[in-house]
Amino acid sequence: MTTNKFFKSLLFALTIGINSFGFCIQESSAYPVFAQQNYSNPRAANGKIACANCHLNQKAIEIEAPQAVLPNSVFEVEIKVPYDTTKQQIGANGKKADLNVGGILILPNGFKLAAKSQIPEEVKIKNKGVFISPYSTEFDNILVVGPIAGKTHQELIFPVVAPDPEKNSEIKYLTYPFYAGGNRGRGQVYPTGDKSNVNVFGANQAGQITEITTSEKGESSIVIVNSNGTKTSQIVPAGLSLIVKQGDAVKVDQALNSDPNVGGFGQEESEIVLQNPIRIVGYLAFCLSVLVTQIVLVLKKKQFEKVQAAELNF
Repeated sequence: MTTNKFFKSLLFALTIGINSFGFCIQESSAYPVFAQQNYSNPRAANGKIACANCHLNQKAIEIEAPQAVLPNSVFEVEIKVPYDTTKQQIGANGKKADLNVGGILILPNGFKLAAKSQIPEEVKIKNKGVFISPYSTEFDNILVVGPIAGKTHQELIFPVVAPDPEKNSEIKYLTYPFYAGGNRGRGQVYPTGDKSNVNVFGANQAGQITEITTSEKGESSIVIVNSNGTKTSQIVPAGLSLIVKQGDAVKVDQALNSDPNVGGFGQEESEIVLQNPIRIVGYLAFCLSVLVTQIVLVLKKKQFEKVQAAELNF
């Protein structure tokens, strides 16, 4: 048992490693690994998905999924993460970079990522270059993807296989809620609570800016002297555009740079019905019986009208 758990943990670690190596071309692109490392369950009791703790800006997403599915069937859940592809974000190195995209899909228990052999060829073509993985060994019904290039992957497709209640007694033919989140761009806060460079940095005290210098790395050092002569110095990360200059008077927390954030996170929820095939057969049989009954009644009426007309002519 211990050996089996070890190999499962090792496999999961390798999966995350491949995911990170394959798509984290930018130094900043560490999500969703941050969430996987810090939250055993990404959805809090109040419904908030963990990604929103670091990606503070809100941006809308859309979900497309079938209303009902049959047991053991493979279906698609699509998360649309739209944004203006002409906009760029500030990378961790302070240089401009294209926005990246990530997504999370929280399915009901029993639903999971479809095996490669079950995925239609057209979906494989759409998902070329996209690596979808379970959130953890414990939650294989929670799927994560990203970060990936957003210009060609603003629509994230998750191939999902439905469970079979005949094989798992814990699964019932019911209506189940599911939740999805989608993100574009980097987060404003790291899991440690520190700000990333995708932020507006405010003055740490009121006073006059007496000096602004730029380091070789592109960081701006701003010296502020208050009315008592107290001098403070603070760093504004590389890549950010200052909106103040030497000699300006500033207030506490007054913005020193323009807002660089062009991304954001959004979440939505929907429902899906795990449909019993017997109910469908029963419904079709009922519809057929109603149709046949209606036809018989029409024919009977026509026959009655003919008999009545014949009697009148006689």
